[in-house]
Formats: sequence, structure tokens, C-alpha cells
Amino acid sequence: MSSQDESAQRLAQNLRRATGDANPALTSFVIPALLRGIGRTATALRAAHSVEKAGSDNVFGDAQLNVDVLAERFFRDEVAACPAIVAASSEEDPVEQQKQQSTTPGDNDNAETYAVAFDPLDGSSIIAPNWSVGSILGIWAGRSALHQNPSRQIAAVLGVYGPRTTVVIAVRVPGREDSAVCLEVGVSDSGSYEIIRDLTLKNTETKTRYFAPANLRAASEDARYMALVTQYITERYTLRYSGGLVPDVVHALVKGHGVYLSPVTAGSKAKLRRAFELLPVALVVECAGGLAIDPVTGRRILETPLKDLDETAGLVCGTATEVEKVKATLLG
Repeated sequence: MSSQDESAQRLAQNLRRATGDANPALTSFVIPALLRGIGRTATALRAAHSVEKAGSDNVFGDAQLNVDVLAERFFRDEVAACPAIVAASSEEDPVEQQKQQSTTPGDNDNAETYAVAFDPLDGSSIIAPNWSVGSILGIWAGRSALHQNPSRQIAAVLGVYGPRTTVVIAVRVPGREDSAVCLEVGVSDSGSYEIIRDLTLKNTETKTRYFAPANLRAASEDARYMALVTQYITERYTLRYSGGLVPDVVHALVKGHGVYLSPVTAGSKAKLRRAFELLPVALVVECAGGLAIDPVTGRRILETPLKDLDETAGLVCGTATEVEKVKATLLG
């Protein structure tokens, strides 16, 4: 057995802590397929010395970069080659496309099937200066991510492209919530994996406390947000904010503490897509013992079913006690 096969087997065994004997295709085929997409994207980014507009916009009106197009293609290739994935949608092509195949497990109503909703490359505004960016992927049990109880999103993957290529994988299966897994995994150029650690957001006091204030311009419009930022500075929290959702959230996960804030005001509309960004990130944070809420309603991100792929919202996520403090300040 090759080292690549051995590492894939070890990864699947660790993920089965969350699934037990169920969902074998998820741990052995679906997640590895998405990790291959992350590996291919990482290789392409290292070679893409010139990052430029591809000459097209996605349907949301965002300009597509050449690297966005590449990442989209890599994940679509991996999805197409994985029989257990029967539907997919992405921020670059936000239409849930059902795979038309006649001889795959997906055609059997009793087979293990999944839908994937993903943002192939998040962080377009910070790619050019060569900052860390990421991919966000949510995995839903069944044939669609739409009109489902959010508990049907049973896994999520965050890929981080920085000096190293790392991945955060979260798995939480209904009925086995106490066995949820949140792992940090290293991805090598050869395609093998190294399990780095289990990730946990600690509610106990930590020596260093972190905050990441996204949409900081909104503080000029919202005195409550300004008060929060001022409080963090006064209480000597450490600022860790790059402008990339994935690296900023993963920083908190790796450090074991942190809060990420992206509020919504009249002048700063919600930009984060629920399908492709918020729901997967929320699952990862909750599997690590944290909390992710909508800053307008105060509700958990994972409480609201996904009706349309163009839904947006704000986000506060991280250590549960820190998120509760933010909720109390923003919502009273």
C-alpha cells in the first residue's frame, strides 16, 4: 500500500469517529474527492504568478479572476468523478445541477448520496498581494442542499492556501452529535494527508484573546459595533484580521480562541452567501465547540433552512462565550 493510500485510510478512520459504521462513501470517497480539488487548487495558485480578471462576472456581479475559474474547474472535475455526489452548486455558478447518470449509486434511492455547495476560492480581494485565501465546501446528505433541515449538512471542509496547504474538516451526523469531529489536516504535493490535530474552541480563560472585525467601516454607522471594537482594544485583545473569511476563522480554531464579526448595517449590506460560505463555516465552528449566529436576528446560522442560493447574511462566530457577549452588545 502506498503512503498516499495509507494516509487516506488513516484520515477515513478518524472521520469515522463522527459517523460510526454509517456514511462510508462520505469518509472514503466524497471528502477525499474535495481534498483532491483543494490540492489541485493549491498547485495552481503556486504557479499563478499573475492574478488577473478572467474577463467575466459571476451571476452575483462579482468579477471572476483567472484563479477563480481554475478552482471552479478543479472542484467540478472531482464532483463529476465521484458517484456519491449527485448534485453541486457554487458561488461561481449558483444553480444546483443534478448529475444525469444512469448506472451510479446515486440512481438508487437507498444509496448514499450527497449534494455539495461550495465557494471554490474565497478571498479574491487579497489574492493579488499573496495573502492566504481559502476554499469553502458544504456537504449535504441527500440529493439537494435546498429546503433541507440544516442538520442535513453533515460535513464541511475549509481549505487554506498559505505557506502550507491545510484543511479543516468537520463532520456531524444527526443522532451522533456528541461524536462530532473537527480536524486540521495537512495536504502534501503528493496528495497524502497528515492529521495535525483535533480543533477545539475553548470557553475557559486564555492567555491571549483574539478578535477579527470584518466590515470595520460599519463601526462608523453603528455605535454598538464601535463600542465592541473599542472594548476589545481596551481589554487588550489581539487583532488578527486579514480580510479573508477562511484564514481568519481558521486562525481562531487553531489558537483555540477568537471571535469573527461581520455585522450588517443600513450602509453595509450583508455580503456573505449562506449556501456557499455561512452554512459550512457555521458547521465547522460548531463542531469545534463554538457558536455561529446571525448578527441581525441573534439566531444560530444553522437554524434556518436554505431556500435560495442567493441568500446572504452577516456573521458572528467563534468561541461561544465571546459570541454571546457580541450578541448582548449588538442586540441588547
